Amino acid sequence: MKTNGALWVPTLYFAEALPYMAVMTLSVIMYTNMGLTNAELALYTSWLYLPWVIKPIWSPLVDALKTKRWWILTMQILIGAALAGVALTLDASWWLRGSLAFFWLMAFGSATHDIAADGFYILGLTERQQALYVGVRSTFYRIGSIFCQGVIVILAGWLQHSFSIPVAWCITLLLMAAIMILLALWHSRLLPKNENSIPLKGETQLNGSELNVQRSGDEEQNSKSEAQRTEYEIRSSKFEVRGSGFNVQYSKFEVQSTTSKEKNTKNKLYCPKFFSSFYDTLKVFFSKPGIVFALLFMLFFRFPEAQLAKMAQPFMLRTIGEGGLELSTSTVGFAYGTIGVCGLLAGGLIGGWLVSRNGLRRWWWPMILAISLPDLVYVYLAYVQPSNMLIINSCVALEQLGYGFGFTAYSLFLVYFAKGEKSTSVFSICTAFQALGMMIPGMFAGYLADSWGFPIFFSFVCLCCLVTFVVSALVKIPEN
Repeated sequence: MKTNGALWVPTLYFAEALPYMAVMTLSVIMYTNMGLTNAELALYTSWLYLPWVIKPIWSPLVDALKTKRWWILTMQILIGAALAGVALTLDASWWLRGSLAFFWLMAFGSATHDIAADGFYILGLTERQQALYVGVRSTFYRIGSIFCQGVIVILAGWLQHSFSIPVAWCITLLLMAAIMILLALWHSRLLPKNENSIPLKGETQLNGSELNVQRSGDEEQNSKSEAQRTEYEIRSSKFEVRGSGFNVQYSKFEVQSTTSKEKNTKNKLYCPKFFSSFYDTLKVFFSKPGIVFALLFMLFFRFPEAQLAKMAQPFMLRTIGEGGLELSTSTVGFAYGTIGVCGLLAGGLIGGWLVSRNGLRRWWWPMILAISLPDLVYVYLAYVQPSNMLIINSCVALEQLGYGFGFTAYSLFLVYFAKGEKSTSVFSICTAFQALGMMIPGMFAGYLADSWGFPIFFSFVCLCCLVTFVVSALVKIPEN
């Protein structure tokens, strides 16, 4: 029996945002507070991208084993335990190794939760309800982002006035752990226990801040005698490109009918079929026209942004003598977690709206310029080191607005490139290369910032925008 989606869709996507932002943002700020060098924190936290790089490999296993509901509840409890694990290791002599181990666990739990939650959204709602809650899920994911990057960071900074840094972060992370466990308990009561809603039609929806591209695969249903008991399995694969207010989701759902006897042998046959299918997908991906230039685009379009994003918050937290802005943790939480996220969302909204009116080709180069030129604000901040918060917040808002607007071009190119045979699986590989393109440059960003200082480092980031221009010129953009 289905429950009201209004009771669980908002909280499910709020819960999806928390661990992702904890891994990608809170870890950087916390390790900066804890005294790691830029080189150390950039290297360690960049490795946390790995679960999203390899997510396409194990997502079919999540679909095949247990139910989406089971995976959601298990991962939420696991993430809560991992948050508590990070919190409780911070005052130990081995805090760095311990906290990184728990962040790794959280990252894998978050990536797995993404797979299960996005699949369950389809299985737990009717087609009409799915359309109804499209805006709700996007909104509450953004609320979760603001809560984690803004409220949680501000709280950690406020607690640092009364407690030591490890204790302040311990309290903050234990609060997040409690929230995740409460969300798991809430979902254990409210998530529908049946997963039998089968979408029969594909649809494409454009809803301002979120472009949802959903494609249904060919549906196969064998005729069986009425005496035979037939059960339906749903295999779903959903992959997201996140990173701006413009959020692309590309889904495929395959409906297969199997008899009870066939289902008993499914697990034995699944692994060989999986590896064969994955090999076929790789062949399709690497045989696509323009694959070399497309790969260069996926890996290097965000080359400057991967470095800037890893060092932006440490730069704001470092002392004036270290070349930073010497802002408090709470101030950084407000600047990046509220002002920055709002700018990001606004850029994505504007980008999605303009593309829907005039097409991607019309806005391709304006978007490339928008994601690149605002990086110059960090060169200004690094050389001038202003103390006026209006100036700093304006610079953050401008850079994030441009990033949100420009990221639309990248997201839509992935969707365009994935069209054709095995489109969903190809898209998942595209997102893996996208994550790899963020992971590797971020590893070395801290070393460069330590070696050169922030002014030269941010100047180098702006110079790297030439790489973005080159790879953007190499790829072919469709007329419509």
